Amino acid sequence: MKFHRQRDQRRALIKSLADSLILNESLKTSLPKAKAVVSYTEKLITKAKTTNLASRRQVIQALASKEAAHKLVEELTPKLTARNSGYFRISKSALRRGDATQLAEVKFVDDLRKIKPAKQEQTASPGKSKAEKAADITAKKAKTPTKAKAKVRS
Repeated sequence: MKFHRQRDQRRALIKSLADSLILNESLKTSLPKAKAVVSYTEKLITKAKTTNLASRRQVIQALASKEAAHKLVEELTPKLTARNSGYFRISKSALRRGDATQLAEVKFVDDLRKIKPAKQEQTASPGKSKAEKAADITAKKAKTPTKAKAKVRS
């Protein structure tokens, strides 16, 4: 869909619509814009489900504000782990009075206020930091008995 806009204006429109959809958890707009923003946002949610730094940066880049990106990654995606796709419902509403355009309302399929977030497993290695490893090594050295030095004969 082109929405009678240039490419950068179209991308900004979709970003801002996705931003407001995530922040408000619902959106009222025209039907073609609703279909475009649902497709865009569902791909973002799928990307946000992988909990690594690269995907978080891609989500931040794809949305208009960092607040929406953090809400998506930290609050919404843990609640949406049961679903693989189809996170949104588009319901048609009245025609707009000025130009008779079909309006639509976009909402999450699940009521997110009632769902408790599932624990996410981190994909990054849960290993110890360098400081913790160094502390473990020094603790092991302290526990191991030192060998008795051989008596020096003079």
